[in-house]
Amino acid sequence: MITVILNGYKRPYALAQQLEAIKSQTLQAQTVMMWQNKGSEFDFDLINSTQHASCNSNLGVWARFSYALNAKTPYICILDDDTIPGSKWLENCISTIQQYDGLLGTIGVRYESNEAYWPSHRIGWANPNENVEQVDIVGHSWFFRREWLSTFWRELPEIDQSVYVGEDIHFSYTLQKYLNKNTYVPPHPANDIEMWGSKPETAWTIGNGPDKVGISQSPESFEAFNNIYSFYIKKGFKILKNIN
Repeated sequence: MITVILNGYKRPYALAQQLEAIKSQTLQAQTVMMWQNKGSEFDFDLINSTQHASCNSNLGVWARFSYALNAKTPYICILDDDTIPGSKWLENCISTIQQYDGLLGTIGVRYESNEAYWPSHRIGWANPNENVEQVDIVGHSWFFRREWLSTFWRELPEIDQSVYVGEDIHFSYTLQKYLNKNTYVPPHPANDIEMWGSKPETAWTIGNGPDKVGISQSPESFEAFNNIYSFYIKKGFKILKNIN
């Protein structure tokens, strides 16, 4: 029913934790795939326990959504390399998408301005929500119907567009534009972290670790996020602030 897609770059130390978290799911994934950008060396046995593809270049964050076209299940879950889900995450996503038929993720963003990415409000593992919450975009984990990949790729990124940002807002934008689908964060109840899409202790330690490989930790990230946000607002992306 579900294919999980992992993303390898410069955090090989997190892969064992991710695989163990996937193996421990209450609703088991049918297939685990891994896309590896050029970066660090990974444990041979670990990557070969998945359907694995490696690239001799760093194609950034968009490539895994292309690799996902090889999935053969109705649902796909893509995880960032610093994201360790609780054991009930896939079950939580299936339950949610049956009631809220839209793109799901473990951290949601609600924008507060039409002019810039910040200020914005985050919902999910960093700010737990008891109920399903509609947001503008999601990140760190994406859960969706396989058929929606055709919508994701209905519009291609600009040739000169950064390969390191934008895939998250692009997905919500295309689903909104072509299918009238919304974006949601499933429940992240404070009393049951196993339902969360990212366990907070590992999210903070891996995501903000001393290796400084996270995109948001790059000195250029502020400008890149603002540029991509402005690009999609101009293309017609409607944020909740302007809809409600």
